[in-house]
Amino acid sequence: MMKTRVFIVDDHFMVIEGIKSLLQNEAEIEWTGHATNAESCMAFLKREQPDLILMDISLPEKSGIELCKEVHSKYPAIRIIGLSTFNQRSYIEKMMENGASGYLLKNVGKEEILKGIETVMQHKKYFSHEAALTIRSNPNKELPILTRREKEVLELIAAGLTNQEIADKLFISYTTVDTHRKNLLQKFEAKNVAVLINLATKNGLL
Repeated sequence: MMKTRVFIVDDHFMVIEGIKSLLQNEAEIEWTGHATNAESCMAFLKREQPDLILMDISLPEKSGIELCKEVHSKYPAIRIIGLSTFNQRSYIEKMMENGASGYLLKNVGKEEILKGIETVMQHKKYFSHEAALTIRSNPNKELPILTRREKEVLELIAAGLTNQEIADKLFISYTTVDTHRKNLLQKFEAKNVAVLINLATKNGLL
């Protein structure tokens, strides 16, 4: 039996190690490694291509949704399953539009991960149970897609920190924080920070 060569992209080592421990002893799975960001993922793919990537959608700097599109464009034979804590319809749809074959929430167990891998390797679509329910529900207003860093900045803005305080806390420059703040206002189409926080709270992002 041919093994499915699996790679994971996630910036949390607990997630990587957790999924690795679930899959590494499965006879039909070959673990090929992991990356913690988009750049290291693309560097790996230049050397070696797995059959399937489990891809976190909320990565630092470049989102998994953007990375999915890049990987699918350059390596269309690789199957991609989105991996996320977000169960919003717009996130799921964006991931699928960008080339993913499936979407798993991070609260799923081993059997559902294996079922997802098996299904997409048969050239079918797969959604974990909760994600499938979301897809079948009435469409919501599309939510903006945030990178991990934008989410961190948003949370600190909501906590009342200034740009300089956020820069110091995240070990990034004041200019970078200011850019993230402007991007957040633009993504939410918010005219000021108060509106930004209100919209993010209403949409479950805070």
